[in-house]
Amino acid sequence: MDVYTDASNQIASDLNQDKPKQADLDRCVHCGLCLNACPTYRELGVEMDSPRGRIYQMVQVAAGAPITDSYREHIDLCLACRGCESACPSGVQYGRLVEAARAEIETSTQRGWFARTVRNFIFRKLLPSPALLTAAGAMLWMYQVSGLQKVLRATGLISLLGPLGARESLAPSAEIPFFFRELGKTFPAEGERRYRVAFMAGCIANISFARLNEATVRVLQKNGCEVVIPASQTCCGALHMHAGIRDEARRLARLNIDAIAATEGEQGYDAIVTNAAGCGSTLKEYDELLEHDPAYAARAKQFKKLMKDVTEFLASIELNRDLGTIDATVTYQDSCHLAHGQKVRKAPRELLAAVPGLKLREMPLSDLCCGSAGIYNVLHTDLSMDILEKKMANVNLTRADIVATANPGCMLQLQAGVRKWGRGGERVAHVVEILDEAYRKGRSTSC
Repeated sequence: MDVYTDASNQIASDLNQDKPKQADLDRCVHCGLCLNACPTYRELGVEMDSPRGRIYQMVQVAAGAPITDSYREHIDLCLACRGCESACPSGVQYGRLVEAARAEIETSTQRGWFARTVRNFIFRKLLPSPALLTAAGAMLWMYQVSGLQKVLRATGLISLLGPLGARESLAPSAEIPFFFRELGKTFPAEGERRYRVAFMAGCIANISFARLNEATVRVLQKNGCEVVIPASQTCCGALHMHAGIRDEARRLARLNIDAIAATEGEQGYDAIVTNAAGCGSTLKEYDELLEHDPAYAARAKQFKKLMKDVTEFLASIELNRDLGTIDATVTYQDSCHLAHGQKVRKAPRELLAAVPGLKLREMPLSDLCCGSAGIYNVLHTDLSMDILEKKMANVNLTRADIVATANPGCMLQLQAGVRKWGRGGERVAHVVEILDEAYRKGRSTSC
């Protein structure tokens, strides 16, 4: 009876917190300096689709106004890129506000059977399940290697698929093996061990970016890191937070905290690292997500202290300079949740500048969202592509050979942009992939 009562009280406490806090709403002074930093306002020119306009609507709901379809639409159209946070002189935590507003909408919305079934499958079954994700990767691989994808794209028949066809260009390339197979393994440092780190490998990234995960491990090893990949880790919950499904996000957060604790041993970790900026932003906010959980609140704070983006970690240590030459021009696209959410801007640029022969050329508005934003490009494809087209115009101004970024979602979006609006021949790469290439060239040169 006591256990049941405690669980019921915890659920009630969580639901009470899953709405914008009045103190956060009150920080906005409605100055409008956020407007030009907001991709949806820049594209649509609608006040209610700006951070200031959305906060105004949240204030009305907090004061007792009903949650209407109009309110749901304006909140849903937000990319949650948090560019407004960097522009705001009052320090408004807009990302926290919009995620709380979506959670409040989620708990007060009765969806139809089909929508409810699809959302439950994706967020509660697919994303946390390595087996289901592996099966999805296998089906995607079959579609691509069978030639069907090539035929549909070349003939234009893809347009007959309607909305699905428009989203097909965003599909990642599936590679064999379909899954990052190193979960549960420990990789020794090359040379003297200087650090011991845990690597959060992600969920979708394990399918779409398994090779990126492998490159990340190699780069960390090159820099004196023993890399532990906890076997019981799961999806970080970032997509759940963006969708307002906070109960599942909390469950996943607890599982990941337990996964790290299970592998710490007596040595502990110097850092917990991720190569996905969007995941990292949520992982660093586990303390806020679990602040009312007496069993996990303190543990979440300790987890946050150790959490680092891989570029942030590498830039903070003495980097191994055994890097080969890459003769190319690179431009860097700031991942929103790295630049605005985690406030990490210099680290990726410092790492790129460390590669011999690589010329970094800054693009205009490099920290303006590319339109990816988790699954935003799937849910709001037309608006996402409009934002991407303008991003690609800025990319093309640099005449770069490589478009670098620090988030898998941005990579997929930019790859679609290069195919549609690129100059031809550019490649999109994660900063860590470029470092991995340089290390391989350095090793071959030294040999």
